[in-house]
Parts: sequence; structure tokens; C-alpha cells
Amino acid sequence: MDAERRYPATIAAAVEHELAVKKSRFIARVVPVGSPDEGEAVIAAIRKRQWDASHHCAAMITGLLGEQARSSDDGEPSGTAGVPMLEVLRRRELTDLVAVVTRYFGGVKLGAGGLVRAYSSAVSEALDGASLVRRRTLVRVTLEAPHADAGRYDNLLREWAARHEATLGDVVYAAAATFELWAPRSAIARLRDDIAALSGGALGPAVGEERVVDVPARG
Repeated sequence: MDAERRYPATIAAAVEHELAVKKSRFIARVVPVGSPDEGEAVIAAIRKRQWDASHHCAAMITGLLGEQARSSDDGEPSGTAGVPMLEVLRRRELTDLVAVVTRYFGGVKLGAGGLVRAYSSAVSEALDGASLVRRRTLVRVTLEAPHADAGRYDNLLREWAARHEATLGDVVYAAAATFELWAPRSAIARLRDDIAALSGGALGPAVGEERVVDVPARG
């Protein structure tokens, strides 16, 4: 079932990390992207900005299920840069991002094993500083509440979302305050009960469509 499908995560914002190995500098940048073309534009921009570097090796995974992948050694010995970088992204179960490692050669050759370790470590250590964004199949739920009670329901839904792996959308204030919540389908019955308890049975949520939603990882 779609509700049980596990999706790769992505990252909330670009991260950068520099590694020095035997006088060579390895500058890793990992950037969230929405398409292969966007990823190629990131690579091109870095290449243009740091035109004097020895290599700009890259790895990219895109698509909701990570179904598109590509990599480049950019002149390094075949299989020593792009593929090891790609493997880091796959091991971490990530998608919709591009990793670029810019190398300034320091005059000391590292050998194939040394290059693999340097390029993969640069990406891995950059990702250690990233904020993850999980993707889950969630259901849209809305709740209309009187303006006078909006604060109570806002508190309830925020606390409820934190406990049930849900995420809050925007609140729209018109004739009433309309709250939007994206929640696991398995938790909606509990949400109905909690809202009924707070409202004395006067209010109930409206259940809408199901879709894959980005949820910032907690903790």
C-alpha cells in the first residue's frame, strides 16, 4: 500500500565541508535540487566560480524514489570519485540532491584507494551537518474553529502533530479559523476523538486527499 511505502529523504538546505588530505583540498557541497537540469546548473555554477580547481567531481540522485542517478569523475581515475560519492548518497537513502567535490591538487598523489576515501569522506562529513527532510504519505485534514477558540485548537494540533508524526500547514483566518494538518491515515481516528473531547463533540475534522509530504526530521 502507498501509505506503507518508504521514500528516500532529502536535505533542507545546502551544506559545505572542506577536507585536507596530503596537501590536496577537497571542498564538498551538497545541494537540494528538484530535477537533473537543476543539478547540472549547480555543477556548472561551481565550476565557473572555482575555475582554477583541478577537478569538480559530482554525484546526483533525483526522483521521488531516487530512480535517476548520475556521477562524474571529471578527470580523476575512473571509479575513484563520482561513484564513491554516489554510494554515500545511496547508503544514506537520499534523493533530490547533488553533491559536488571540488579538488585543488596539492602535489601528492593519493592512489585509487586514497581518492575513494577522500571523495566519499568529504561528502559523508558534509551530510553529517545537514538537516534531513523525510517524505511520507500523509492525509490532508482541515478543522474549522471559531476565532475565539483558535488559540486552544492551535495548541492542541501542534502538540498532537508532534506526538503522531504529523505536520501542520497554514492557518487561514476568514469567517472561521481553518487549520490544516497532514497526518498518517492510521492516526485520523485518534485525531477525531481528541478534537471531539476538546470541543464537547461540537467540532470534527474534514478528511481530504492523500499525497507525499516533506516532513522535517525531528531530533
